[in-house]
Amino acid sequence: MEGAQESPAESGSSVPWSEEPAGSAKVPEVSLSEESEGCTRPLEATPPKLCGYLSKFGGKGPIRGWKSRWFFFDERKCHLYYSRTAQDANPLDSIDLSSAVFDCKADAEEGTFEIKTPNRIITLKAATKQAMLYWLQQLQMKRWEFHNSLPALPAAHDAALAGNGPALRLELEQEEEEEEAFLCPVKTPTDLVGVAAAWQPVHARPLALQNISLKHLGTEIQNTMCNIRGNKQTQGANHRPPGEDSPLIEETQREEQPSPPGPGAPGKDPANSLKSSLTTSLIRKAKSQSNTFPLFSEGLMRNRTAQEKVLALEQQVLMLTKELKAQKELVKILHKALEAAQQEKRVSSAYLAAAQDKDRLELVRHKVRQIAELGRRVEALERERESLAQTASLQEQEIRELQQHVQLLLDKNQAKQQVICKLSEKVTQDFMKAPEEADRDFLSQQEKMEHLKDDMEAYRTQNRFLNSEIHQVTKIWRKVAEKEKALLMKCAYLQAQNCQVESKYLAGLRRLQEALGVEAGECSELLRQLIQEALQWEASEASADSVVLSPSTISEYDEYGFLTVPNYEVEDLRLLAKIQALEVHSHHLLAHEAVERPLRERWATLGELAPSAELKQLLRAGVPHEHRPRVWRWLIRLRVQHLQAPGCYQALLSRGQACKHSAARQIELDLNRTFPNNKHFTCPTSSFPDKLRRVLLAFSWQNPTIGYCQGLNRLAAIALLVLDEEESAFWCLVAIVETIMPADYYSKTLLASQVDQRVLQDLLLEKLPRLMAHLGQRHVDLSFITFNWFLVVFADSLISNILLQVWDAFLYEGIKVVFRYALAIFKYNEEALLRLQDSLEIYQYLHFFTKTICDSR
Repeated sequence: MEGAQESPAESGSSVPWSEEPAGSAKVPEVSLSEESEGCTRPLEATPPKLCGYLSKFGGKGPIRGWKSRWFFFDERKCHLYYSRTAQDANPLDSIDLSSAVFDCKADAEEGTFEIKTPNRIITLKAATKQAMLYWLQQLQMKRWEFHNSLPALPAAHDAALAGNGPALRLELEQEEEEEEAFLCPVKTPTDLVGVAAAWQPVHARPLALQNISLKHLGTEIQNTMCNIRGNKQTQGANHRPPGEDSPLIEETQREEQPSPPGPGAPGKDPANSLKSSLTTSLIRKAKSQSNTFPLFSEGLMRNRTAQEKVLALEQQVLMLTKELKAQKELVKILHKALEAAQQEKRVSSAYLAAAQDKDRLELVRHKVRQIAELGRRVEALERERESLAQTASLQEQEIRELQQHVQLLLDKNQAKQQVICKLSEKVTQDFMKAPEEADRDFLSQQEKMEHLKDDMEAYRTQNRFLNSEIHQVTKIWRKVAEKEKALLMKCAYLQAQNCQVESKYLAGLRRLQEALGVEAGECSELLRQLIQEALQWEASEASADSVVLSPSTISEYDEYGFLTVPNYEVEDLRLLAKIQALEVHSHHLLAHEAVERPLRERWATLGELAPSAELKQLLRAGVPHEHRPRVWRWLIRLRVQHLQAPGCYQALLSRGQACKHSAARQIELDLNRTFPNNKHFTCPTSSFPDKLRRVLLAFSWQNPTIGYCQGLNRLAAIALLVLDEEESAFWCLVAIVETIMPADYYSKTLLASQVDQRVLQDLLLEKLPRLMAHLGQRHVDLSFITFNWFLVVFADSLISNILLQVWDAFLYEGIKVVFRYALAIFKYNEEALLRLQDSLEIYQYLHFFTKTICDSR
């Protein structure tokens, strides 16, 4: 099936047709000087252009079959164009070979091969098997050259490759040897390929009706008009006055005139005579081929009109025959109705002619008796008909049985006669068998062996070609995959560098704002304008990213619904939040290839979960987003398997619906204050607040001693965001309160929580004595900040990706993870805290400094 048409303007210089005016004949450009020079050079030095006539299978209905087409390869676009003849001005269609594969089947017709693209399959046929193999090898080579001619690597890579020149040449030579190992180079069929093949006779050229492309009729008409216009100009040139010859004829005559003999070779120059004869032959062939096409459409229309008339007359005859038959049936029915009406009329006349009522009554009774008699007769006839039908069916059945018996006897007799004849023939052949019969058998067996050898050789050739095709396509695929991977890594690094530069720019603006202070003037106004523009970059970047798909962009929310850039009212805090979001994104891009991908691969290969040192290391490194729900459910089940019972959660919900708990009012108050920076708990249509309410009410009935404590809402909310199931979140809350944390941690006295604050103070004095002395001099009590850390396990303090990584280890190892991260946070910000001298500034910094930590390591 032929593809869509391309205009010459779109194909540009890649269209393999000459750009001459309509009046000139469209012939392939043949340079005799190049041919003469090519005779003295080797064959490899002047390879012919990849063009020639091939048969293409296409069309629909009665005109479906092989069609002769002129094919020409464009090296710049890696497209194979084709037209009806080599003289056509516009191509019918093209085949994109950049992503195509080639195939030839041994059991197909000789010279047949296929070009398979992602959109269609094109079946072609060459004149000979050698020509088919040449086309396949050349198309493979052109495709490989096109992929190797893609945009070059950066300068640094070019410099590195320049030093490895001998190695690369050796590699290319090895690749050529690999290609030759599959299929030896095929000799060029000069009479079937190249520009000289345009005037060679096409083998088995189909009829004009079959060869025309009805799908590209517009292109066919354009090419025909160009040929007609060229013929008219040629004829006008032939009818000019004797003194006005066309330039082409004058040039031909000048070329036909003998040139003066040179000093080295006397007589006529053979090159000029060859050139003049070739020009004359090209003009004659262009005229003869262009004069045949315009009369085709008129003959086709006349044939179609006569055929349509015949079909219309046949249909009219059928309709009249059916109508005549229907009229005959109607006449029979009317005759019967007329007879019945006449009988009824006679009866009515007799009835009306009676003088008295008694006579009329007697007539009616007589008719009733007749009707009854007729009814009895009808019943008797019906019974007789049924008995006759049964008798006839029994007789027919007996006749069929007798016929089957007779047929069986005849078959047996015939089979016996055949056996007798075969035995007689066999006996006769055994006596009269001659030695020539054995020779004929030997020759037929030898002929079969030759055919089998030919088939085996064809399959070997097909196997070698397909192996080379698979080998080359695999190399191309690997090369493209490596390029894609390198481009993705380069894009990630460039995005990370862009985020870092933008973060540094925002930090510089903030420091400049602090340095200017409250001074009024143009500088402070310009600074405020720059900060506003920097804070609004996110919206413009989001709109741009919606058009250009990038590997990773800064979205408004992360995968768990938390705001990546909190919307603070204070401009300074908004600037710090934007800086922090950029740094987080930069760390994520830089760590994606080096850290996250190997970690995802390790989690993917991890089978059944079981407590081990390897699992502990993986949990400390963080669980990937797609594996976290499964891992958390396993960790929770490990903690509360002695408390879990089927239907326990549903029973607690039913109990809460039957009786209102005293903590229900406080739960309702805390629902609206749960994670105001998360879209799942701030959206009015979200189902998470209702799920959180049911989880907290069920826990208040599960543990009446605690009931509800402020902070449990955030623990349950984190579990809901990750697990997305009420019952799993409920048991996660039970595991934290009743198995991981010490007793009385969430009681009314919060005794265990206060003990942990004293333990943290001692650890800080031991690990960070300089920081604790600095804070002690300024009377700063860290428990005002760290108490909430321990109560909700950093739920309000850390950004979401670091927070969930802390919870991964916390659910497996317990409360010691909270102490370790608290110490790490103060160690991470020790120098910044030591630079602050005022207690108020220290308290302000402690309230938000955990949000500035971007790197989880």
